[in-house]
This record gives sequence, structure tokens and C-alpha cells, in this order.
Amino acid sequence: MIELAETYLGNLTENASLSQRIEKVSKQHCLEVYLSQADSRKGRIHARAISGVDVGIVKNRDWLLREGDIFETQNGKLLLIHLQEQKVMVLSFTELINDSSLKTLRDRAIDLVHLGHVLGNHHWPIIIEDGKIYVELVIDTEVIEATIRNFSIPGLQIDYEWRSPREHTFLEHTHHHNNS
Repeated sequence: MIELAETYLGNLTENASLSQRIEKVSKQHCLEVYLSQADSRKGRIHARAISGVDVGIVKNRDWLLREGDIFETQNGKLLLIHLQEQKVMVLSFTELINDSSLKTLRDRAIDLVHLGHVLGNHHWPIIIEDGKIYVELVIDTEVIEATIRNFSIPGLQIDYEWRSPREHTFLEHTHHHNNS
């Protein structure tokens, strides 16, 4: 039997009474699931709780699930959401621009604007922190890497690291396509 969760109650980090409620509830009345970042975007999610119970989560696609979100199931159980760590691409520069001529600076700026445009146009979620661009790996790593390498931006380095969902919230580029 699937536990269906449609009622969002809030987030543990923002609601102390909800946090206390979770602590008081027995393990039988609280389900916990671990979801990927990709699942956190979906409107309908099927997951298996730590206890082995199948869970269906129904939510609006306009918002992402976050670590610590709490739902109530139709059977009155609480559902605690955990988000898994994820591997992300990290873009950084290994060399500074030694040639400070206006042409070099202009060329680098054009490369970076074009890179940003392509990342956004592909709808690849990014975060910009501490002079680095973090790219969520929403499709094959090889495709994203090949697309970025095609720019041949001098000094651009591509690395990977694991990040906790508490460390980031990716920004998604959205726009409406005009079909006329």
C-alpha cells in the first residue's frame, strides 16, 4: 500500500513547533525519504521510505523540495524529506589574465557572456559562488563538458565535487518560448 502525501506542513529549519512534533512522533507515524535533486523538482514523486514503505508525494512543480520539508500523508503520518548529496561540475579559472589589454579583457568578457547564455539556454541550473560556477549535472556529464570545452576559454578548468543540498540551491533559467 502506498502512503500518499499531498499536505505540506512546512520545513523543520523554519518551524520550531514542527520540529518538536517530529521528535515526539513514534517511528511508526513518521516516514523518512531520501530524494535526489532531480526528484525535488517533480510534481509527482514515487519514493521508498527508510522503513520500506512506498510513498507518493504530490506537489506543485513551481517549487522545489528542500531538506527538512514535512508533509502529512492521507493516513495521518508525517513524511520527512531528505535530499541526497550530488556531484556537480565546477568551472574555475587556473590563470589570471596577464595581458590586461582592452582587447583581451573584451574577448574574455564575450566568452563568458556567451558561456552564460549557452548554460541558460540549455536550462542547466547553476550557482555562482566565490568566483566559481557550479553546474548541476542534469544530463550526461560528457555532453555538458563537451559543450563548455567548445568555447576554448583560456584558463577555464572543469572539475567535479560532491555538494550537500544544505550548501546550495541551483538557479534555473526559465523563459517562455514564443510560438507565433
